[in-house]
Amino acid sequence: MSRRTPALIAAAVLLPLALTACSSSETSTEAKGKPEAAEKSDGFPYTVTNCGVTTTYKAPPKRVVTMNQHVTEIMLELGLTKSLVGTAYLDDKVLPKYAKDYASVPVIAKEYPSYEQVLATNPDFVYGGYASAFAAGDGRGREALKKAGIETRLNTESCAKADTPMETLYEEVREVGRTFGVTDRAEAWIKQAKADNEATAKKLADLKPLPVFVYDSGDKTAFTAGGKGIGNELIKRAGGTNIFADLDKSFGDASWENVVARKPEAIVIYDYGSTTVEQKKKRLLTDPALADVPAIKNKRFAVMPLSDVVLGVRVPAAVEKLAAQLHPAATTP
Repeated sequence: MSRRTPALIAAAVLLPLALTACSSSETSTEAKGKPEAAEKSDGFPYTVTNCGVTTTYKAPPKRVVTMNQHVTEIMLELGLTKSLVGTAYLDDKVLPKYAKDYASVPVIAKEYPSYEQVLATNPDFVYGGYASAFAAGDGRGREALKKAGIETRLNTESCAKADTPMETLYEEVREVGRTFGVTDRAEAWIKQAKADNEATAKKLADLKPLPVFVYDSGDKTAFTAGGKGIGNELIKRAGGTNIFADLDKSFGDASWENVVARKPEAIVIYDYGSTTVEQKKKRLLTDPALADVPAIKNKRFAVMPLSDVVLGVRVPAAVEKLAAQLHPAATTP
Protein backbone atom coordinates (compact mmCIF):
# COMPACT_ATOMS: atom_id res chain seq x y z
CA MET A 1 0.00 0.00 0.00
CA SER A 2 3.03 2.22 -0.44
CA ARG A 3 1.38 5.42 -1.69
CA ARG A 4 -1.89 5.10 0.15
CA THR A 5 -0.79 4.39 3.71
CA PRO A 6 -0.57 5.95 6.14
CA ALA A 7 -0.78 9.41 4.63
CA LEU A 8 -3.41 8.70 2.01
CA ILE A 9 -5.78 6.77 4.24
CA ALA A 10 -5.76 9.59 6.74
CA ALA A 11 -6.43 12.22 4.11
CA ALA A 12 -8.28 10.44 1.34
CA VAL A 13 -11.93 10.30 0.62
CA LEU A 14 -11.93 7.86 -2.29
CA LEU A 15 -13.82 6.31 -3.81
CA PRO A 16 -11.57 2.39 -9.73
CA LEU A 17 -8.65 -4.82 -19.35
CA ALA A 18 -10.83 -4.93 -21.85
CA LEU A 19 -12.06 -1.45 -22.67
CA THR A 20 -14.84 -0.86 -25.16
CA ALA A 21 -13.30 0.34 -28.38
CA CYS A 22 -16.53 2.04 -29.38
CA SER A 23 -16.58 4.45 -26.44
CA SER A 24 -15.47 7.92 -27.40
CA SER A 25 -14.13 8.44 -23.89
CA GLU A 26 -11.65 5.72 -24.81
CA THR A 27 -10.62 7.33 -28.08
CA SER A 28 -6.96 8.20 -28.44
CA THR A 29 -5.72 11.77 -28.51
CA GLU A 30 -4.54 11.30 -32.08
CA ALA A 31 -7.92 9.99 -33.16
CA LYS A 32 -9.60 13.04 -31.70
CA GLY A 33 -7.49 15.17 -33.98
CA LYS A 34 -6.86 17.73 -31.27
CA PRO A 35 -3.60 19.55 -30.63
CA GLU A 36 -1.74 18.41 -27.55
CA ALA A 37 -1.19 21.76 -25.86
CA ALA A 38 -3.50 24.62 -25.03
CA GLU A 39 -3.68 26.96 -28.02
CA LYS A 40 -4.92 30.01 -26.21
CA SER A 41 -4.99 31.53 -22.77
CA ASP A 42 -8.42 33.14 -22.64
CA GLY A 43 -10.31 32.71 -19.38
CA PHE A 44 -7.33 33.71 -17.27
CA PRO A 45 -6.58 34.66 -14.58
CA TYR A 46 -8.19 31.59 -13.03
CA THR A 47 -8.34 31.04 -9.26
CA VAL A 48 -8.98 27.60 -7.76
CA THR A 49 -8.79 26.16 -4.26
CA ASN A 50 -7.43 22.62 -4.25
CA CYS A 51 -7.16 20.62 -1.02
CA GLY A 52 -6.84 23.82 0.99
CA VAL A 53 -4.36 25.55 -1.32
CA THR A 54 -5.64 28.54 -3.30
CA THR A 55 -3.79 29.37 -6.52
CA THR A 56 -4.34 32.00 -9.19
CA TYR A 57 -3.11 31.11 -12.67
CA LYS A 58 -2.43 33.94 -15.08
CA ALA A 59 -1.87 31.45 -17.90
CA PRO A 60 -1.75 27.66 -18.29
CA PRO A 61 1.28 25.94 -16.74
CA LYS A 62 3.86 25.02 -19.38
CA ARG A 63 6.28 22.63 -17.64
CA VAL A 64 4.54 19.92 -15.65
CA VAL A 65 5.70 16.96 -13.57
CA THR A 66 3.14 14.29 -12.68
CA MET A 67 3.48 11.84 -9.81
CA ASN A 68 1.19 8.77 -9.75
CA GLN A 69 -0.40 7.09 -12.70
CA HIS A 70 -3.99 8.27 -12.50
CA VAL A 71 -3.05 11.95 -12.69
CA THR A 72 -0.62 11.26 -15.53
CA GLU A 73 -3.46 9.63 -17.45
CA ILE A 74 -5.74 12.62 -16.82
CA MET A 75 -3.13 14.83 -18.45
CA LEU A 76 -2.72 12.46 -21.39
CA GLU A 77 -6.48 12.12 -21.87
CA LEU A 78 -6.81 15.90 -22.06
CA GLY A 79 -4.17 16.07 -24.78
CA LEU A 80 -1.54 17.76 -22.63
CA THR A 81 1.43 15.53 -23.39
CA LYS A 82 3.59 18.39 -24.61
CA SER A 83 3.15 20.14 -21.27
CA LEU A 84 4.80 17.23 -19.45
CA VAL A 85 8.51 17.51 -18.71
CA GLY A 86 8.61 14.57 -16.32
CA THR A 87 6.56 11.81 -14.74
CA ALA A 88 6.96 9.24 -12.00
CA TYR A 89 5.36 6.28 -10.24
CA LEU A 90 3.27 3.84 -12.23
CA ASP A 91 1.22 1.12 -10.53
CA ASP A 92 0.85 -0.80 -13.80
CA LYS A 93 1.07 -0.13 -17.51
CA VAL A 94 -0.57 2.94 -18.94
CA LEU A 95 -3.52 2.21 -21.17
CA PRO A 96 -2.56 1.28 -24.75
CA LYS A 97 -4.23 4.43 -26.05
CA TYR A 98 -1.72 6.50 -24.08
CA ALA A 99 1.39 4.36 -24.70
CA LYS A 100 2.88 6.45 -27.51
CA ASP A 101 2.35 9.76 -25.71
CA TYR A 102 3.59 8.37 -22.41
CA ALA A 103 6.77 7.07 -24.05
CA SER A 104 7.61 10.63 -25.08
CA VAL A 105 7.67 11.88 -21.47
CA PRO A 106 10.87 11.51 -19.39
CA VAL A 107 10.45 9.20 -16.40
CA ILE A 108 12.39 11.00 -13.68
CA ALA A 109 11.99 8.28 -11.03
CA LYS A 110 10.57 4.77 -10.82
CA GLU A 111 8.77 5.72 -7.61
CA TYR A 112 8.66 9.16 -6.03
CA PRO A 113 11.40 11.54 -7.17
CA SER A 114 13.50 13.49 -4.72
CA TYR A 115 13.04 17.21 -4.38
CA GLU A 116 16.26 17.66 -6.37
CA GLN A 117 14.99 15.40 -9.16
CA VAL A 118 11.83 17.44 -9.41
CA LEU A 119 13.75 20.73 -9.54
CA ALA A 120 16.07 19.36 -12.23
CA THR A 121 13.16 19.34 -14.69
CA ASN A 122 12.58 23.08 -14.10
CA PRO A 123 8.81 22.66 -13.70
CA ASP A 124 6.25 25.37 -13.06
CA PHE A 125 3.60 22.86 -11.92
CA VAL A 126 3.55 19.50 -10.13
CA TYR A 127 0.43 17.30 -10.12
CA GLY A 128 0.29 14.57 -7.47
CA GLY A 129 -2.12 11.67 -7.25
CA TYR A 130 -1.82 10.68 -3.59
CA ALA A 131 -1.10 12.75 -0.50
CA SER A 132 2.23 10.97 -0.23
CA ALA A 133 3.31 12.62 -3.48
CA PHE A 134 3.73 15.82 -1.47
CA ALA A 135 5.29 14.29 1.65
CA ALA A 136 6.89 17.19 3.49
CA GLY A 137 9.31 14.84 5.23
CA ASP A 138 10.74 13.89 1.85
CA GLY A 139 11.18 17.52 0.88
CA ARG A 140 8.33 17.55 -1.66
CA GLY A 141 5.76 19.43 0.42
CA ARG A 142 3.48 21.80 -1.43
CA GLU A 143 4.81 24.73 0.60
CA ALA A 144 8.40 23.88 -0.26
CA LEU A 145 7.57 23.65 -3.94
CA LYS A 146 5.68 26.94 -3.78
CA LYS A 147 8.75 28.62 -2.30
CA ALA A 148 10.69 27.32 -5.31
CA GLY A 149 8.18 29.00 -7.63
CA ILE A 150 6.32 25.79 -8.48
CA GLU A 151 2.52 25.58 -8.30
CA THR A 152 0.92 22.27 -7.31
CA ARG A 153 -2.28 20.26 -7.50
CA LEU A 154 -3.27 17.22 -5.44
CA ASN A 155 -5.89 14.85 -6.87
CA THR A 156 -9.01 15.59 -4.83
CA GLU A 157 -9.44 11.94 -3.96
CA SER A 158 -7.10 12.86 -1.12
CA CYS A 159 -9.21 15.63 0.36
CA ALA A 160 -12.78 15.68 -0.98
CA LYS A 161 -15.59 15.74 1.57
CA ALA A 162 -18.47 15.00 -0.79
CA ASP A 163 -20.55 11.83 -0.70
CA THR A 164 -20.83 11.88 -4.50
CA PRO A 165 -17.44 10.61 -5.63
CA MET A 166 -18.37 10.40 -9.32
CA GLU A 167 -19.13 14.12 -9.21
CA THR A 168 -15.76 14.60 -7.53
CA LEU A 169 -14.17 12.86 -10.51
CA TYR A 170 -15.99 15.10 -12.96
CA GLU A 171 -14.88 18.17 -11.01
CA GLU A 172 -11.28 16.94 -10.93
CA VAL A 173 -11.21 16.68 -14.72
CA ARG A 174 -13.07 19.98 -15.06
CA GLU A 175 -10.60 21.89 -12.85
CA VAL A 176 -7.55 20.40 -14.58
CA GLY A 177 -9.03 21.31 -17.95
CA ARG A 178 -9.70 24.82 -16.73
CA THR A 179 -6.18 25.18 -15.30
CA PHE A 180 -4.65 24.26 -18.65
CA GLY A 181 -7.07 26.21 -20.83
CA VAL A 182 -8.65 23.11 -22.38
CA THR A 183 -12.12 23.40 -20.89
CA ASP A 184 -13.81 22.07 -24.02
CA ARG A 185 -11.79 18.85 -23.89
CA ALA A 186 -12.61 18.36 -20.21
CA GLU A 187 -16.32 18.94 -20.74
CA ALA A 188 -16.35 16.55 -23.71
CA TRP A 189 -14.78 13.84 -21.55
CA ILE A 190 -17.29 14.47 -18.74
CA LYS A 191 -20.23 14.29 -21.15
CA GLN A 192 -19.05 10.95 -22.53
CA ALA A 193 -18.25 9.59 -19.06
CA LYS A 194 -21.80 10.37 -17.92
CA ALA A 195 -23.22 8.64 -20.98
CA ASP A 196 -21.04 5.57 -20.39
CA ASN A 197 -22.13 5.40 -16.74
CA GLU A 198 -25.78 5.69 -17.72
CA ALA A 199 -25.42 2.91 -20.27
CA THR A 200 -23.96 0.54 -17.66
CA ALA A 201 -26.68 1.50 -15.17
CA LYS A 202 -29.40 0.56 -17.67
CA LYS A 203 -27.92 -2.92 -18.12
CA LEU A 204 -27.98 -3.52 -14.36
CA ALA A 205 -31.26 -1.79 -13.53
CA ASP A 206 -33.25 -4.93 -12.63
CA LEU A 207 -30.49 -6.90 -10.90
CA LYS A 208 -30.12 -7.57 -7.20
CA PRO A 209 -26.80 -6.18 -5.92
CA LEU A 210 -24.17 -8.80 -5.13
CA PRO A 211 -22.42 -8.66 -1.71
CA VAL A 212 -18.76 -7.89 -2.47
CA PHE A 213 -15.57 -8.01 -0.42
CA VAL A 214 -12.56 -6.10 -1.74
CA TYR A 215 -9.24 -7.75 -1.00
CA ASP A 216 -6.43 -5.29 -1.44
CA SER A 217 -3.83 -6.96 0.76
CA GLY A 218 -3.18 -8.14 4.29
CA ASP A 219 -2.65 -11.29 6.30
CA LYS A 220 -3.51 -10.80 9.96
CA THR A 221 -6.26 -8.42 8.89
CA ALA A 222 -7.83 -7.69 5.55
CA PHE A 223 -6.95 -4.35 4.02
CA THR A 224 -10.09 -3.46 2.10
CA ALA A 225 -12.15 -0.71 0.51
CA GLY A 226 -14.34 1.24 2.89
CA GLY A 227 -17.49 3.21 2.25
CA LYS A 228 -15.89 6.47 1.17
CA GLY A 229 -14.65 7.38 -2.23
CA ILE A 230 -14.59 6.13 -5.78
CA GLY A 231 -13.79 2.50 -4.95
CA ASN A 232 -17.07 2.06 -3.07
CA GLU A 233 -18.92 4.02 -5.74
CA LEU A 234 -17.50 1.77 -8.43
CA ILE A 235 -18.82 -1.33 -6.66
CA LYS A 236 -22.30 0.19 -6.33
CA ARG A 237 -22.43 1.25 -9.97
CA ALA A 238 -21.23 -2.20 -11.07
CA GLY A 239 -24.09 -3.98 -9.35
CA GLY A 240 -22.49 -4.82 -6.04
CA THR A 241 -22.79 -3.93 -2.36
CA ASN A 242 -19.55 -3.38 -0.50
CA ILE A 243 -19.75 -5.47 2.69
CA PHE A 244 -17.52 -2.91 4.43
CA ALA A 245 -19.38 0.18 3.27
CA ASP A 246 -19.82 1.03 6.95
CA LEU A 247 -16.07 1.60 7.24
CA ASP A 248 -15.96 5.39 7.33
CA LYS A 249 -12.89 5.83 5.17
CA SER A 250 -11.72 4.96 1.70
CA PHE A 251 -9.44 2.13 2.82
CA GLY A 252 -8.97 0.38 6.12
CA ASP A 253 -8.41 -2.88 7.97
CA ALA A 254 -11.20 -5.38 8.65
CA SER A 255 -11.08 -8.57 10.67
CA TRP A 256 -11.32 -11.89 8.90
CA GLU A 257 -14.08 -12.78 11.35
CA ASN A 258 -16.15 -9.96 9.89
CA VAL A 259 -15.40 -11.13 6.36
CA VAL A 260 -16.81 -14.54 7.31
CA ALA A 261 -19.81 -13.07 9.13
CA ARG A 262 -20.80 -10.80 6.24
CA LYS A 263 -20.80 -13.62 3.68
CA PRO A 264 -19.59 -11.96 0.48
CA GLU A 265 -20.70 -13.70 -2.70
CA ALA A 266 -17.86 -12.24 -4.76
CA ILE A 267 -14.34 -11.04 -3.97
CA VAL A 268 -12.72 -8.20 -5.92
CA ILE A 269 -8.94 -8.45 -5.89
CA TYR A 270 -6.93 -5.30 -6.48
CA ASP A 271 -4.02 -6.09 -8.76
CA TYR A 272 -0.81 -4.12 -8.17
CA GLY A 273 2.64 -4.38 -6.68
CA SER A 274 4.84 -7.43 -6.15
CA THR A 275 2.12 -9.76 -4.83
CA THR A 276 0.37 -11.34 -7.80
CA VAL A 277 -3.33 -11.99 -8.19
CA GLU A 278 -2.68 -15.73 -8.06
CA GLN A 279 -0.80 -15.35 -4.79
CA LYS A 280 -3.70 -13.37 -3.34
CA LYS A 281 -6.21 -15.98 -4.50
CA LYS A 282 -4.11 -18.75 -2.97
CA ARG A 283 -3.97 -16.93 0.36
CA LEU A 284 -7.78 -16.65 0.39
CA LEU A 285 -8.56 -20.13 -0.90
CA THR A 286 -6.23 -21.92 1.50
CA ASP A 287 -7.33 -20.14 4.68
CA PRO A 288 -9.47 -22.65 6.64
CA ALA A 289 -11.26 -19.80 8.41
CA LEU A 290 -12.70 -18.64 5.07
CA ALA A 291 -13.82 -22.04 3.83
CA ASP A 292 -17.54 -21.35 4.34
CA VAL A 293 -17.53 -17.90 2.73
CA PRO A 294 -19.81 -18.16 -0.36
CA ALA A 295 -17.31 -16.40 -2.64
CA ILE A 296 -14.57 -18.82 -1.55
CA LYS A 297 -16.76 -21.91 -1.90
CA ASN A 298 -17.73 -20.86 -5.43
CA LYS A 299 -14.29 -19.41 -6.32
CA ARG A 300 -16.00 -16.26 -7.49
CA PHE A 301 -13.37 -13.60 -8.04
CA ALA A 302 -13.14 -10.37 -9.98
CA VAL A 303 -9.84 -8.59 -10.64
CA MET A 304 -9.28 -4.86 -11.01
CA PRO A 305 -5.96 -3.08 -11.58
CA LEU A 306 -5.30 -0.47 -8.91
CA SER A 307 -5.27 2.27 -11.53
CA ASP A 308 -8.90 1.44 -12.35
CA VAL A 309 -10.17 2.05 -8.83
CA VAL A 310 -8.73 5.47 -8.03
CA LEU A 311 -9.95 8.91 -9.11
CA GLY A 312 -8.94 9.05 -12.75
CA VAL A 313 -10.21 8.79 -16.29
CA ARG A 314 -10.37 4.98 -16.20
CA VAL A 315 -13.35 4.93 -13.85
CA PRO A 316 -16.32 4.84 -16.31
CA ALA A 317 -14.77 1.94 -18.23
CA ALA A 318 -13.82 0.31 -14.93
CA VAL A 319 -17.45 0.35 -13.80
CA GLU A 320 -18.41 -1.52 -16.95
CA LYS A 321 -15.48 -3.91 -16.56
CA LEU A 322 -16.36 -4.80 -12.99
CA ALA A 323 -20.05 -5.14 -13.88
CA ALA A 324 -19.10 -7.64 -16.59
CA GLN A 325 -17.27 -9.74 -13.98
CA LEU A 326 -20.01 -9.54 -11.35
CA HIS A 327 -22.97 -9.90 -13.72
CA PRO A 328 -21.72 -11.45 -16.97
CA ALA A 329 -25.16 -12.52 -18.20
CA ALA A 330 -26.55 -9.00 -17.90
CA THR A 331 -23.63 -7.24 -19.56
CA THR A 332 -22.88 -9.60 -22.45
CA PRO A 333 -24.21 -8.12 -25.74
